[in-house]
Amino acid sequence: MSFEPEELGQSGEELAALLKEVRKRSGLTGTRIAARCTMSQSKVSRIENGKVRPSLVDVEQFLRACDAPPAIVSQVMALARLANTEWQGARGMRRKGLDKKQLELAGLEATSTELRYFLLSMITGLLSTPEYIRASLAHIPGDHSKTIAKKLERQQVLYDRSKRFTFILTEMAVRWPLVGPDALAVQVDHIASLTHLPNVRLGIIPLSVPTGPAPLNTFTIYDDRIATVELSSGVMVFRDPRDVMGHLEEFGSLEERALFGHDARDFLGECANALR
Repeated sequence: MSFEPEELGQSGEELAALLKEVRKRSGLTGTRIAARCTMSQSKVSRIENGKVRPSLVDVEQFLRACDAPPAIVSQVMALARLANTEWQGARGMRRKGLDKKQLELAGLEATSTELRYFLLSMITGLLSTPEYIRASLAHIPGDHSKTIAKKLERQQVLYDRSKRFTFILTEMAVRWPLVGPDALAVQVDHIASLTHLPNVRLGIIPLSVPTGPAPLNTFTIYDDRIATVELSSGVMVFRDPRDVMGHLEEFGSLEERALFGHDARDFLGECANALR
């Protein structure tokens, strides 16, 4: 299936209307569909009125319950995938204000319990020193004081013991010279200090460790419901459980190859000493 990036995440209302039409053509009531799908009647109603975004599994069950013909199934499933995949272009985010993106991320962090981060080439804001954050925004014109403040404010979530964080960084992400050697050494020391938090697991994948298929992107997984993938031109947001599960499996494979605990701290200490 081909699509324009702007189409992603914009098909929710159309999907809701089409599902409602399919259900009416089948001659079934919302209550009957709910029984066949083993979901509540209120959920069926919210799906049909566009008040809840159905997963692809929900849509498949709905269509099966309606005995929808193959042509309709193909059309609706294509629309459902568009509705469950969102594109956030970098230029659009800059126009709105990068501080607004920080509010969105804070919302995801607030509503999640298990958070997993794979960092391919740079250090994420939750682990960054103020100098590193400033340097990460230096190539973007404008005043970033609000964005920097929001990034630093978000770091408080790491101290919420009700949440569990796992960060996996490649050696390249640790060593990438975004700032000068002295500042980078401080940044590496800061990462090492965070490994002592009881709800934070931080792993490092050295370049000497074979990782199998090469990871292509930085990504974050919020519980088992959302995966975001960072590209240089923007962010992809996946809500389809099968897409999220694919990223969970990739994360698990990378996790098996990472150094944790004392081994990670020793590795980070060697990196910091080399920078000094």
